[in-house]
Amino acid sequence: MLDINYIRNNADIVKKAVADKLMDVDIDRLLEINASIRSMTASAESLRAERNSLSKQMPKMQGEEKDAAIKRVRAIKEELAELENRLSRSKAEFDAIMLTVPSVPAPEVPVGKSEEDNVEIRRWGEIPTFGFPARDHVELAEKLDIIDIPRAVKFAGSRSYFLKNEGVLLEMAICRFVIDFLVSRGFTPMTVPHMVRECAMQGTGYFPIGYDQAYKITEDELFLIGTSEVSLVAYHQNEILDYDELPKRYAGYSTCYRREAGTYGKDTRGLYRVHQFQKVEQVIICRNDDKEAEEMHYEILRNTEEILQALELPYRVALACTGEIGIGQVRKHEVETWMPSRNNYCETHSCSTLNDFQARRLNIRYRDRDGSLKYAYTLNNTGIASPRILIPLLEIYQNEDGSVTIPKVLRPYMNNREKILPKF
Repeated sequence: MLDINYIRNNADIVKKAVADKLMDVDIDRLLEINASIRSMTASAESLRAERNSLSKQMPKMQGEEKDAAIKRVRAIKEELAELENRLSRSKAEFDAIMLTVPSVPAPEVPVGKSEEDNVEIRRWGEIPTFGFPARDHVELAEKLDIIDIPRAVKFAGSRSYFLKNEGVLLEMAICRFVIDFLVSRGFTPMTVPHMVRECAMQGTGYFPIGYDQAYKITEDELFLIGTSEVSLVAYHQNEILDYDELPKRYAGYSTCYRREAGTYGKDTRGLYRVHQFQKVEQVIICRNDDKEAEEMHYEILRNTEEILQALELPYRVALACTGEIGIGQVRKHEVETWMPSRNNYCETHSCSTLNDFQARRLNIRYRDRDGSLKYAYTLNNTGIASPRILIPLLEIYQNEDGSVTIPKVLRPYMNNREKILPKF
């Protein structure tokens, strides 16, 4: 959420952000309502002051003067009731629009409409070649007996799956490796609530725009998280933090749930787009300082690159364009890992800076050195997400006999096993 004073003083900049992010937000209407609210608020305060003054004077009044004062107080009461009713409706409309106003992209963010307009920054690693007919991750996994999709689909629906045998161990190994890596970088490991109230989803910017992507538990008015970012940022809701305790670094481990609404018929084979997955998420809460936030952004981006380099998976980094960076993000890099079966780099990580967008919604502040209160800045990036990361890992590390070599950094987490051997 932006500061209304910033919007009022920089309306053209905000309108351009709305257009560049391909959103539909009526900034003129927002400012019109805001002006009306301020006018009505001033009128209400004036009426209350008049009523209070008359109430104090009435004990000294007599006769017609007192009758007139009583009549005026009653009239003021009716005027205030009507005015407060209008104010309530206007504030509701104002709040609804404010929740859809996007952050202003950083200057370096390219203007564009889709991922085709993202700007590649760099690549790492060599794209593998095979001296044999390469299998995709589904064929490999079935041969290794580590995934079962058909049995999951028959009772859990599409985009469901079982991991089994070494598939479970491999996922656990990847997640534990990443958690250990992040802990060594000063991150606090956290498991988080998977079910949250609407205020957490709205506070982190996933509502109202992303409402159709979340699973709702109607009876309890709770929602399943699509990322531990929601819980980790909301962790400090309505708190005032100390200057010296920032930045805070969290590594959240959780199961994540996404409806994938609007993706019917897209990426239906295998594990690329599923409803339930495991993820380690990096979240940073830092001071309200653009330079510090930029440093934190490239810190968590570097963490991701070092994780993929340790796994020896080739990837590319791209700076996302305005049409791809979402409502709250001011800067986003996408990290895409090479997936042989898709013959392309595909997104596995997303690194975002949101400035004070989330902190304003959740009222996360800190006391600056001069004693003033400021809204914090927040950032996030994927540490690892599985089973999507299993796609490049299985396909890149496959061998002609159908076995899959385990990356060296994961072997200590799998009893020093070097390969997963085919069962069929």
